[in-house]
Amino acid sequence: MRIARVRRRLSTEHLAQACGISRRTLYRVETGDPGIAMGTFLSVLWKLGLLESLRGVADPDTDDHGKILEAASRPRRVRTPAPDNDF
Repeated sequence: MRIARVRRRLSTEHLAQACGISRRTLYRVETGDPGIAMGTFLSVLWKLGLLESLRGVADPDTDDHGKILEAASRPRRVRTPAPDNDF
């Protein structure tokens, strides 16, 4: 994200203020600190115009591994439920 900020010629002070965070927090975002809240991370991406690049991250149609796991756990045969004998 640092490269994206520099390419847009934004100072750390300006971007941090636009995101409502401190310069220290922005530094932690740019260095990949795992303790940063997801909302803060997304806020910086949004201000940089990069939020759209995350669109496919949670898309279930692009989860090939998940599709394989789901297919493997599917029953081979589907049984018809027994008829209800409540009269």
